[in-house]
Amino acid sequence: MKRILMIFFLIVLVSTIGTPAGAARPEKKIGVLMWSEEVEYYEVSKGVMDQLKKEGFGGPEVKFTVENARGGKSKLAEMARRFAAAKMDMIVSIGTTATLAAAREIKDAPLVFAYVYDPVESGIARKWGNSGNNTTGASSRVSLSKLVNCLQEFAPVTRLAVLYTPGEKNSEALLKELQNVLAGSRIKVFPVILSGEEEVVQSLSVIVPTVDAIYLSGSSIVGNKVATIVDMATKANVITITHRAELAKQGVLLGVAADPYLVGRLAGAKAVKVLKGAKPSSIPIESLGRHDVMLNMKTVKAGRFQVSPSFMKSVTKVIE
Repeated sequence: MKRILMIFFLIVLVSTIGTPAGAARPEKKIGVLMWSEEVEYYEVSKGVMDQLKKEGFGGPEVKFTVENARGGKSKLAEMARRFAAAKMDMIVSIGTTATLAAAREIKDAPLVFAYVYDPVESGIARKWGNSGNNTTGASSRVSLSKLVNCLQEFAPVTRLAVLYTPGEKNSEALLKELQNVLAGSRIKVFPVILSGEEEVVQSLSVIVPTVDAIYLSGSSIVGNKVATIVDMATKANVITITHRAELAKQGVLLGVAADPYLVGRLAGAKAVKVLKGAKPSSIPIESLGRHDVMLNMKTVKAGRFQVSPSFMKSVTKVIE
């Protein structure tokens, strides 16, 4: 009788305390979806991974599947469908294009995005405070008003070309926001459509002689042809400016940007909450709330741009 009671007690005890301390957790399957080979996407991904590891989700009990579409839209859609079928515990998407593809296919598993400029304008989430669906994440958003102020502090610009790609939601959202910010101001916006990389030289040849500055948006074509764009603009003494840190590192004269790695860390912190049981819609979408003002000195010298001492005081990162 005592033996029976002891066995019963042990059964109750185990069922009460659950898994013993130190026991391995069930394996978590996490898919990471990237749109292209752009360096900043890898920096974001590293930030996400580092935060997950810091919080205990980086050991052998976590299986990561990383896929990169390398700029192929049909390939991206196929990868998203594969992730949906694999019944992942969570999907992490890097960038707006990858997130839109994932959101179309993945409705049940949590989707944590990183480096999406405007998830509401892009149609990924309903609100910043509550996505209303299976998504949450971290935005690369910076104040375009601050970007414009930075540009005006650098030089008296009145004609600004905006390079964007129709169909890329991030790029379209940036153009729309910039037009709203500059409505009624003395700066006139000239949208420049780039639908293919082969159009860059021809389009720039027409627009560069007519403007004071060029804004490089989140277009993948812009990202792939940044060297050509900067070279043509700089030779004409036309200012280039962007909200993307990596483009400033690659030669764009001015950058007002969020650090990609830190955006990844912020997304990683939200991913941890999801893995611990929180619903994505209960986790507010956020941006870093701060930015760097970047100045590329190689481009300054190449274009013989004049930089005032007062402007230099506002620069937080100098690229030599």
